[in-house]
Amino acid sequence: MLSFEEDPRLDDLLPAEQRERLCLLLAALGGGSVALSESPREDAEPVELNLETLGWLHGELPAERRRAAARLLETILLQVAKYRLAANLHLDSTAASYAELQSRNRALHASRMRYKALAEQLQERVDAQVALVEQTQRQLYDSARLRAIGQLAAGVAHEINNPLGFISSNLRVACDYLDEVAGKLARDPDATLLLDDFRALLSESLAGGQRIANIVADLKTFSNIDQADFVPCDLNALLTSTCHLLQAETPRAQAIQLDLGELPKLAGFPAKLSQAFYNLLDNALKAVGEDGHIRVTSRDTRHAVEITIEDDGCGISEENLGRVFDPFFTTRDVGSGTGLGLCVTRDILAAHQGEIRLSSQVGLGTRATLRFALS
Repeated sequence: MLSFEEDPRLDDLLPAEQRERLCLLLAALGGGSVALSESPREDAEPVELNLETLGWLHGELPAERRRAAARLLETILLQVAKYRLAANLHLDSTAASYAELQSRNRALHASRMRYKALAEQLQERVDAQVALVEQTQRQLYDSARLRAIGQLAAGVAHEINNPLGFISSNLRVACDYLDEVAGKLARDPDATLLLDDFRALLSESLAGGQRIANIVADLKTFSNIDQADFVPCDLNALLTSTCHLLQAETPRAQAIQLDLGELPKLAGFPAKLSQAFYNLLDNALKAVGEDGHIRVTSRDTRHAVEITIEDDGCGISEENLGRVFDPFFTTRDVGSGTGLGLCVTRDILAAHQGEIRLSSQVGLGTRATLRFALS
C-alpha cells in the first residue's frame, strides 16, 4: 500500500494485467492500438501524476487522440492513487487504534494490580496504627509540635538572614566611613555629610537588630521555650505571634486578617495553645490557595472566650466533615499530611476546658469556632 511519504510508480497504481486491459479499452475508444511504457519515446505522450511523469503513451492513434487518451489515463491514475492512499490511511489508523487499545488495556491491568497491592498494604498499615493510637496519642502531641517548629525553621532562617545581611553590609561600610572620618574630620568641611550617613547606617542596623529580636520573641512565645507550666495566657498575643511565624514561613500568610477584641487571660499551656492555632491557620492557608482570604476574630462573651478562624477556600464535603477529627484521616495527597492536626487541636482544647466546632461548605469555605469556658 502507498503512504503519503512515497512517490507512486506506474506499477504501484496499475499492475501489468490491468495496464494491458486499460490499453485495450483506450484503443477501442480511440480507434487505434496504444501501449503504455515507463521509457520515454519521441512519438509518445507523457502521462503525469502530481507533476511527476509515470509513463509514456504511444501507438497508432493520431497525436490529438493520443493526448486525449493520456489525459483520460491521468484522471484514472489520480483516482486510483486517492483510493490507495485512503485505504492505506484507514489501515494505519485502525492499526494504531488497536495498538493504543492494547497498550491502554495493559496499563489498566498493571494499574489495577498496583492499586490492589497498595490497598492491601494500606489496610495492613491502618489496622496496625489503629491498634496503637490509644497508647501513643499523647506522644504524638510533642512530635506534631516539633514537626511544626521544623516547618517554620526555613522561613525563620530566611527572615533572620535578610536583616543580618544588610546589617553586616552596613557595618562594613560604616567601618570604611570611620577611616575616612578619621582622616578628614579636622580639615574637610564635608565631614559632616559622612557623619550623617554614618548615623543613618547605624539607625538602619539597629532596626534590623530589632526585627531579629521580634522574630525570636515570636518564636519563643510559640514554642514556649522559657516556660512549660500552666500560666495565664494572652490568647491575642499567641494568635498574633503564630500569624507572624506563618508569614515568615510563606508570603501567602499575608492573607490572614486579624480582628481581635479585648480578652481576659486564660490559664493554660502557651505552647500547646499556639500549636492549636498554628494547625488551624496552616489548614486554612492550604485550603485558600494563592488568592484566598482568612479572617481571625476573638471576643469575650462573658461566659466564654470565642475565637473564630474563617476562610473562603475549597471547603470540606459533608461526608468528610464528620471524620476530620479522626487520627490519621486526611484528604491531602499521600505524604502531604499526617492527619493529626485537627485531632491534636481538639485534644489541646479539651485539656483547656474548651471545644472546637467546624462548619463548612464545598467551594465556599470553612469556619472553625474555638470556645474556652470562663470560670
